[in-house]
Amino acid sequence: MYRSKISGVGHYVPDNVVTNDDLSKLIDTNDEWITERTGIKERRFAGPADSPSSMGTKAALLAIERAGIDKNDIDFIIFATLSPDYYFPGPGVLVQEQLGIKEVGALDVRNQCSGFVYGLSVADQFIKTGMYKNILLIGSELHSGGLDMTTRGRGVSVIFGDGAGAVVLSRANEGEEGILSTHMHSEGKYAEELALIAPNTGRWIPTIMNNNDPDDISYYPYMNGNFVFKHAVVRFAEVIQEALQANNKNVADIDLLIPHQANLRISQFIQKKMGLSDDQVYNNIMRYGNTTAASIPIAMSEAWEEGKLKRGDTVCLAAFGSGFTWASALLKF
Repeated sequence: MYRSKISGVGHYVPDNVVTNDDLSKLIDTNDEWITERTGIKERRFAGPADSPSSMGTKAALLAIERAGIDKNDIDFIIFATLSPDYYFPGPGVLVQEQLGIKEVGALDVRNQCSGFVYGLSVADQFIKTGMYKNILLIGSELHSGGLDMTTRGRGVSVIFGDGAGAVVLSRANEGEEGILSTHMHSEGKYAEELALIAPNTGRWIPTIMNNNDPDDISYYPYMNGNFVFKHAVVRFAEVIQEALQANNKNVADIDLLIPHQANLRISQFIQKKMGLSDDQVYNNIMRYGNTTAASIPIAMSEAWEEGKLKRGDTVCLAAFGSGFTWASALLKF
């Protein structure tokens, strides 16, 4: 049985910076209202040339370079997103084509905010069994094209941004620790508390074309914000502790916690509850908003660039989101 490690990290965000003041020109909101509730000051919105797959490819090329391998060394691609380029096929195959690499397998993961950690767990199992040696894992989201940019939708639309992050998971050398454990959960009875209901195969093209109802909000994301917050702070803490207990470690052993960047208030609540110092938690939601499956790999890449994520660090990744799904991973970077 082998062990996997993260050998390279990378990210890409669009050039278009959208501040809270910019949103206030479209929506009845203001910087103070958004900052107080979310911690977000700005986010990036995709430009005409950006797509989930193209952003993922740019992040992937950087991760591959930093892993010190050739793109043709990639054996498998995993792409986590809730905002694919097309309804089908998924963006994994598009990345394979854009990278210009051999006909490797491509798997798409639909676990929204937890998608990257779920994908990490899948990649870890493939490498452990010896099936693959280098796996490209991408989280990429383009939310801006599907948000209700009116006052009606402000509770959700001010939160999300666009971007992509990627890591390369490789077979660890003998004696290296790498990924220590991963843990995944779901609770489907709360699926519609954070969801995008339409379009779906029950409400397909004829319904969309014939009805064309501007008041049909099922085509925009819905979130029961307070309900999601209350569940998130519980599940975040639980799944972090689960990872620590599985490896006989405690909070003091964490060099860096990288939570899914859903809401700064959630991260701060977890930090206080677990007694973590500011140096033990990495947040960048204030710059990018919630980028769903992309948030953890973007944060990992930025933390590495800033010298806050170093080789040998014990790192905990944790996510909670739509589904509800939640997950964690503990690793030696």
